[in-house]
Amino acid sequence: MRALVTGGGGFLGRFLVEQLQARGDTVSIFSRGDYPELTTQGVTVFRGDLRQPKDLEPAVSGQDAVFHVAALPGIWGPWKTFYEINTLGTEHVIQACRKHSVARLIYTSSPSVVYDGRPHSQAEESLPYPQRYLCHYPHSKALAEQAVLAANGVDGLQTVALRPHLIWGPRDQHLIPRLIARARQGRLVQVGDGSNLVSMSYVENAATAHLQAHDALSPGSACAGQAYFINELEPVPLWGWVNDLLALGGLPPVRRRIPANLAWGLGACCELASGVLRRTAEPPMTRFLASQLSQSHCYSTEKARRDFGYRPAVSYEEGMQRLAPLVQALAAS
Repeated sequence: MRALVTGGGGFLGRFLVEQLQARGDTVSIFSRGDYPELTTQGVTVFRGDLRQPKDLEPAVSGQDAVFHVAALPGIWGPWKTFYEINTLGTEHVIQACRKHSVARLIYTSSPSVVYDGRPHSQAEESLPYPQRYLCHYPHSKALAEQAVLAANGVDGLQTVALRPHLIWGPRDQHLIPRLIARARQGRLVQVGDGSNLVSMSYVENAATAHLQAHDALSPGSACAGQAYFINELEPVPLWGWVNDLLALGGLPPVRRRIPANLAWGLGACCELASGVLRRTAEPPMTRFLASQLSQSHCYSTEKARRDFGYRPAVSYEEGMQRLAPLVQALAAS
């Protein structure tokens, strides 16, 4: 198979590229940067901007499948930027796939597209899109997901959307480094009473789910035009996981706490102040962040198991062992 991975130089994208190559597929990536180390491994690198349809043309042409992983993450920033990259960029990918007769499009979405401000417990895919969002990232991703699912069956293109929750693992350059840095600076504060449970997705399991969904995707298949939650089977206490991470690096557990309602109010004030002062830097707290850190967010993977055989291959315990070298290096730096 000839496969293109947008964002193939990133965290999840890199693992997906490696798994595709390991089974003998011919792999290309589309990214803003250059990755000479991937080129030496036989990966074709196309550089471009998702906001420019002409940049996608040479990358998508001749592909059998496109894994659209690239996105602008974050909880702060202008709507225009999130919309152009995450929503319009995805529409450009869809258009290129249809123009070049690509057979399958696998889209990396997020459970936040259905986050309605309330705790989720073993939520299923029947959960509707909310009427309003607390930040631009989930809103822009929700619009993109809907466009991907609506494109299923048009011009022969088969589509599916996966929603991995809280992707973690070795080589992470964002979540884990930020947690460790804040802990070392004494700035890590538990929000809420610490009892909230979250579903997590170890990065290699998330990459494998993309391949499983691809292999099951065909006209009339159960997963065609569908969205799926992807995570480990059992949720974990969020702050217990954070403290386990800190222990891997020889750092003390989080001891400072702030009530959830106080964090929410503080987030609202920070958002207001940042808006009035037109600050571009992410506020120290937002309403979305306060709710994510204090509420339970757990999702059922039964639909993914039933429709394309998803089951995590790497356990939580093994994942933590594989993550240990990164955490130890960050804690010692």
